[in-house]
Amino acid sequence: MSTNTSFRGKTVIITGASRGIGKAIGLRLAKDGANIVVAAKTATPHPKLPGTIYMAAEEMEQAGGRALACIVDVRDQASIQKCVDETIAKFGCIDILVNNASAIALTNTQDTDMKRYDLMHSINTRGTYLFTKLCLPHLKESARLGRNPHVLNISPPLAMEGHYFAGHVAYTMAKVGMSLCVLGMAEEFKPDGIAVNALWPLTVIQTAASDNLGGPGGWGCRKVDIMSDAAHSMLSKPASGRVLMFKGQGLFILLEHSLDFFTDSISIGYTGHFAIDEDVMRAEGVNDFEHYSVHPGDDLIPDFMIDMSKYQTFKSKM
Repeated sequence: MSTNTSFRGKTVIITGASRGIGKAIGLRLAKDGANIVVAAKTATPHPKLPGTIYMAAEEMEQAGGRALACIVDVRDQASIQKCVDETIAKFGCIDILVNNASAIALTNTQDTDMKRYDLMHSINTRGTYLFTKLCLPHLKESARLGRNPHVLNISPPLAMEGHYFAGHVAYTMAKVGMSLCVLGMAEEFKPDGIAVNALWPLTVIQTAASDNLGGPGGWGCRKVDIMSDAAHSMLSKPASGRVLMFKGQGLFILLEHSLDFFTDSISIGYTGHFAIDEDVMRAEGVNDFEHYSVHPGDDLIPDFMIDMSKYQTFKSKM
């Protein structure tokens, strides 16, 4: 069976999609005709944050997709299961899960109270694990039907140097927990034909959260568009597939399932990657990134979980 890498008619659940990066990913996929499930808590306008799940769902439909707004608390299993059930009832399938919902507090160990610690870990790590677990039977069915199932976590590379953690240990632990899900689940789900990957920004991205932390205006930030374009690229790649050698003669053929008369194989499914948005877009042929800046020409602020010495974007500033 051939793999369908188009997004038209595919069903995508995105947590935390009422605003920010999650919403941007939904709009990008909706333009290609995807069914977008806006899974978030904001059902009524928030005094400090823009948007609701219903407003976001309406925008998804205006962009060209179909949409379903689901009130979801990713800490609650019954709430997630209700969202999964409503998704299947409306669209009949789940092909892609984007684990985007996160809680953030950039406080040091002494200043992080345990209520905040528990919130970050229950949303970021546990919520990601649980949502993926409850979607898994439907993702397996998507794979069986050749619909190219993916799980994408908005989480950082697995860098274990102490300076990536110092000053905000609780938050970084919770985000790295999401990345550990990628590490383990990519390998665990590989036989099922389900891709699991992580995506993280090279720079600070302007969102309501970043405005609340660093002040409004988006100075030094990139737009959410670079993350949505990178996610679109990653989710369009084949989740599974193998290059198979015929009788050791060096004849390589791309198939999705091995056959008895093949003697060797190499997996080529796009899974287990910890991607950076700029790297993904450079691979797509993008070399000028100024249009992604909130203020073109502005000095960009690197994300604190990235080794900026590896990136041309920052080398001139070092």
